[in-house]
Amino acid sequence: MDTRVSCVHVYDHQTLLQYRHHATNNLHDDLINNLCDLGLLRPRPQRPGPQPSVLPDAGGRERRPRKRCSRKRKRGKRAGVRARLNANPSRPAIPSIFLSNVCSLDNKLDYIRLQQTTRREFRDCCVFVFTETWLSDRVPDAAIQLDGLTVFRADRNAALCGKTRGGGVCVYINTEWCKNSVLVSCYCSSIVEFVTVRCRPFYLPREFTTVYIVGVYIPPSANAKEALSELYGAISDLQNAHPDGLFIIAGDFNHVNLKTVLPKLHQHVDFATRGANTLDLVYTNIPGAYRAEPRPHLGYSDHCSVMLIPAYRPLIRRSKPVLKQVKTWPEGATSALQDCFECTDWDMFREAATYGDSINLEEYTSSVTCYISKCVEDVTISKTITTRSNQKPWMTANVRALLKQRDSAFRSGDKAALKTARAKLSRAIREAKRAHAKKIHDHFQDSGDTRRMWQGIQAITNYKTTSPACDRDASLPDALNDFYARFEVQNNVVARKTIPPPTDQVLCLTTAEVRKTLCRVNPRKSAGPDNIPGRVLRECAEQLADVFTDIFNISLSSNIVPTCLKTTTIVPVPKKSTVSCLNDYRPVALTPIVMKCFERLVMRHIKTQLPPSLDPMQFAYRPNRSTDDAISTTLHLALTHLDNKDSYVRMLFIDFSSAFNTIIPQHLIEKLNLLGLNTSLCNWILDFLTGRPQAVRIGNSISSTTTLSTGAPQGCVLSPLLFTLLTHDCAPMHSSNHIIKFADDTTVVGLISRNDESAYREEVQRLTAWCGANNLSLNVDKTKEMVVDFRRAQSDLSPVIIDGSSVEIVKSTKFLGVHLADNLTWSLNTSSITKKAYQRLYFLRRLRKAHLPPPILSMFYRGTIESILSSCITAWFGNCTVSDRKTLQRIVRTAEKIIGVSLPSIMDIYTTRCIRKAHSIVDDHRIARPYRG
Repeated sequence: MDTRVSCVHVYDHQTLLQYRHHATNNLHDDLINNLCDLGLLRPRPQRPGPQPSVLPDAGGRERRPRKRCSRKRKRGKRAGVRARLNANPSRPAIPSIFLSNVCSLDNKLDYIRLQQTTRREFRDCCVFVFTETWLSDRVPDAAIQLDGLTVFRADRNAALCGKTRGGGVCVYINTEWCKNSVLVSCYCSSIVEFVTVRCRPFYLPREFTTVYIVGVYIPPSANAKEALSELYGAISDLQNAHPDGLFIIAGDFNHVNLKTVLPKLHQHVDFATRGANTLDLVYTNIPGAYRAEPRPHLGYSDHCSVMLIPAYRPLIRRSKPVLKQVKTWPEGATSALQDCFECTDWDMFREAATYGDSINLEEYTSSVTCYISKCVEDVTISKTITTRSNQKPWMTANVRALLKQRDSAFRSGDKAALKTARAKLSRAIREAKRAHAKKIHDHFQDSGDTRRMWQGIQAITNYKTTSPACDRDASLPDALNDFYARFEVQNNVVARKTIPPPTDQVLCLTTAEVRKTLCRVNPRKSAGPDNIPGRVLRECAEQLADVFTDIFNISLSSNIVPTCLKTTTIVPVPKKSTVSCLNDYRPVALTPIVMKCFERLVMRHIKTQLPPSLDPMQFAYRPNRSTDDAISTTLHLALTHLDNKDSYVRMLFIDFSSAFNTIIPQHLIEKLNLLGLNTSLCNWILDFLTGRPQAVRIGNSISSTTTLSTGAPQGCVLSPLLFTLLTHDCAPMHSSNHIIKFADDTTVVGLISRNDESAYREEVQRLTAWCGANNLSLNVDKTKEMVVDFRRAQSDLSPVIIDGSSVEIVKSTKFLGVHLADNLTWSLNTSSITKKAYQRLYFLRRLRKAHLPPPILSMFYRGTIESILSSCITAWFGNCTVSDRKTLQRIVRTAEKIIGVSLPSIMDIYTTRCIRKAHSIVDDHRIARPYRG
């Protein structure tokens, strides 16, 4: 210490550094406080409660707080999107964005530079989008340059838009985030101005190939449809070129909604940006990509600024590796299984189950199915595989092994070994990609094998349907099983078989029929409770046809269905992402595939016994009938009646609660007897519907077994047909009413004249009573009513009352896949169709990127896009507005650009379908003359 200086304490530089890096326990508290006040020493952190100032194993050193990025365990609330951005501001998964309408950029530059120097959030932002820059070609780039940012501008051009002032868009790219950014295009007109910038940042998740940033300004006086048309053309071309790119469209859109032409985009600004209006918007092709927060106005701008904080997490971080247990069929397994069944003495199983003159069908069937299942286990191999969300399909075991060798060579420091390992790895990757590409292209060699073609399309587009996962609660399977069996308590009717008359003919199946049915089994069908996969039944149909024919015929002659064949395993699937009650789980029933084949043979026989004129207003499961016919019939009845004076139409769209699960078998059998089905077959159906064991499986957990004798299991082949036969006698009593049925979708059409609704209301009450007598429960909350009334003097209509509850009257509803409005316009339906079609265009772009030939692309278009555009087109396209027709035709033109060939226009499709429908009506007079009950 130097005493010649008149100071309290004097220290040299080296001494202060020692105090900083070593313990300060030996210093006086006053000295420590003085050093802290001068900013030479960091203050000690104040923590609540008694805390040790020195770690016991740190050799007397103080605990120093670590930065968030260096801590493994995050504390408090530091795991949010803002904390993730602050920890790594220049390497986010997607760029942070600052959006503002500056109203003259030149006047706001000083304010922006001040924000850069004083605010870290502003300084670290990756992208800045400024609208209404009011710049011209007389202002050079150097005049608006900002430190650390690359500028791209699109100034207003008087020659192109006719205006000299206002407008303009400017995009700044932070060089800490991306140095590889290029200007793609600029556009200026009187209706829209935009600039497009392509970026390849230092870090980009594997699921994206590039980043496109589009700055947009649309004047308040612009024509919305024309502006959207220009934007759609530019963005659609970019999507065609880069289907896997990240697209960010930001700017001042005023009164224009970009989702009307690009419904797959997602808008992220959810607060007002000018007064009470949300004018400054940001669209991306990723749901939940950003969290938008308001920021103060820049200077005297009348728009508040918007800061968009990235909320997107890369795919690799969102999902964990999944372990799957799969069965593989080694080479020669199928032929070995066929030889095994060929040498099997099937009569041995029958003799073992024969006691005297009777055969125990249950024992006979169970022993045969268990034997088949055991043979399948002997020839197949079970193994566990690991799948990752970002794993490439060409990644093989050989590539993974070489990857590990390269990493080992890198860690060893041997340059020669590393060079050799890298060369081997590169060669193996090229070979693996080449082999995978050949495998995919082989799927498209045979145009008749649609399944293999769809597999190739799924592999190229990476199309995967994801459903929400079920809760893993151990008590959930039993709770769901009790919930699905709740209707059993309400059934007090005892099922009794009828003694068949001597002249009753029992259905007898031939071996050829059984073999033909087995050969048509889908080999990829999930195995039922008997664990016999569809592949075995199809590949070994020749060897198994005799034994199953014998089992089927014994079952038909004895009117008994073996319990092992009608056992059901239910796999619940959530109906929506957030499950709030047991009713939000949809029961998906797995039944033995052998039983499905058996049902298919019986169903074919039942259809031959039914009269052709049975229930003409039932349009489901009938030849030459479809939803198109049901909708056309409903509209024809309504429009024909509305031509009369002082008339209107009321349509009641009925919703049943678990319609298939409430069927009482005894009531169904009585109706089948009246329809002329023989007694033996009715007894067989009664046994099929009663005494059915049922269990619920969720993952590896399975519930206890419950035996049901109510309802028809969903997923069975016979269930839909049996339901339509149960409801065949549900016919209108009054000629002014009609009941349109498509399976369990039932619609009552009341043709009302002179405000007389007595017949319609009586019909509704009669239908309610019929449902009660047939144990069908009406869901009044989901039942809706729509009134079609074109009269000038409309009166207030009272709602229909069902079971003491009022039915809601709606303006529009979804009827058999078509959105029906009370004014019979089709704009809502067109919007829904357009949204679905645009989503399919993404996959079409992916296929084009894979260099598939135009014929394959055209086939994909017809199967996935044109089928949506032309669904029930004869019922609604004729009354569409010109604007709606142009919207639909825009999709066709986009598909033509992607495929590169000419496609039939939407009008040509409509004309062709109308001609085809006209010929069908002429051939079938039942559509032209509706059935009068």
